[in-house]
Amino acid sequence: MGDSAAGTEGGLAGSAASERTGGAGERGDTGRRWWTVAIFAYIALEGAGLQMRGAVIPALRRSFDVPEWQLGLVAPAGTVGYVLAAVLVGAVAGRLDTRRLLVVGFVGTGAGILLMGLAPSFGLFLVALLCRGLFTGVGRGTDRPLLSHLYPRQRGRIFGFYDMMWAVGATVGPLLVAAAVAAGDWRLAYYALALAFVPVVALAVALPTPEVDGGDDALGWAELRRITRQPAVLTMAVALFLSTGFEGGLFTWVTTYAQGRLPETLATGSLSVMLAAYVPGRFASGWLSERLGYVRLAAALVGLTIPAFCYTFFLAEGYGLLVGLFVVGLGLSGMYPTLLAYATEAVPEHSAPVNAAAAVTSAAGIAVVPAAMGFVISDTGVVGAMRLLAVPLALLALVLSYALYRTGR
Repeated sequence: MGDSAAGTEGGLAGSAASERTGGAGERGDTGRRWWTVAIFAYIALEGAGLQMRGAVIPALRRSFDVPEWQLGLVAPAGTVGYVLAAVLVGAVAGRLDTRRLLVVGFVGTGAGILLMGLAPSFGLFLVALLCRGLFTGVGRGTDRPLLSHLYPRQRGRIFGFYDMMWAVGATVGPLLVAAAVAAGDWRLAYYALALAFVPVVALAVALPTPEVDGGDDALGWAELRRITRQPAVLTMAVALFLSTGFEGGLFTWVTTYAQGRLPETLATGSLSVMLAAYVPGRFASGWLSERLGYVRLAAALVGLTIPAFCYTFFLAEGYGLLVGLFVVGLGLSGMYPTLLAYATEAVPEHSAPVNAAAAVTSAAGIAVVPAAMGFVISDTGVVGAMRLLAVPLALLALVLSYALYRTGR
């Protein structure tokens, strides 16, 4: 993506380009709406694919007869490629054609999902997952920055709705795997999801280059140093590391925690209960961000999460655990889009690098915290490990409290 001059060269046409192509006014609004539809559909499908990863592990164990340590490679195989591609896209933003990047990301993600379903061995499944992660990084490294420029006065709202669509897909993904397993073959879930990418790709191919009034400036070393010194960007990076680490710990171990505390079927679905809360939670966060402000909203969300966490993992029994998880999901759900919108507002001309920074820090949090919890679980059990999640949650509250104090000065 580029500014008005670089945008003509890089693919995001500015107002002058709109006059040349006759794409201003109502036609531009129509193009904006259809690009939003395409991106929202893509992120919903990507969310489904991401959460299918964990749900399909038992079926992979049966199908390929591999040990637990190899199954543990599923998460990093998808994450490494995603982070690498997102960083590269952030580094070259303003120099490459945005429409082409989106189409490549959409096609590659769908093709990677199809190859995961076709994989004849576990090793090739991991290779397909790595490739899918690379293309997902291209798509997600480009789509949210584009939305940032399509909706420059509504970033908080549009980011909240974007992540709400991810939550819709994430909730459906494990159910799709369950249906495929019930039908006799886990591969059917990947075939169905790959097929769902076809209309999304067709729409992206048919749409013209997205039109914005400005875009990402080309990134140089001086600009990179300026971005990394922005208080809002630093706050986002630290807060996202803590919040996604907390979130990743729940994603990884909450089902294990629920075993023996709930009937088997409900224990398996406990994560889906938390993820279901992301849908209304992100819708509400997107709506509230423009009314409360980003830092105030993020502080309020962590204020909701703390008592819900204490109830869920120190007091709740039986079905009360599900109620607590739902409220925790409501609080967590709006954290990522709100913090990302807050940092993007500080340097809107470099939304892609900010998006890449968010991808890196969140991936680090998701990798570090659940792994540390694994060591604790091996020594003291899952209860102590879940309660230790109070540490990143408390640090998150401190970071956001300081940011709120600073913005109020």
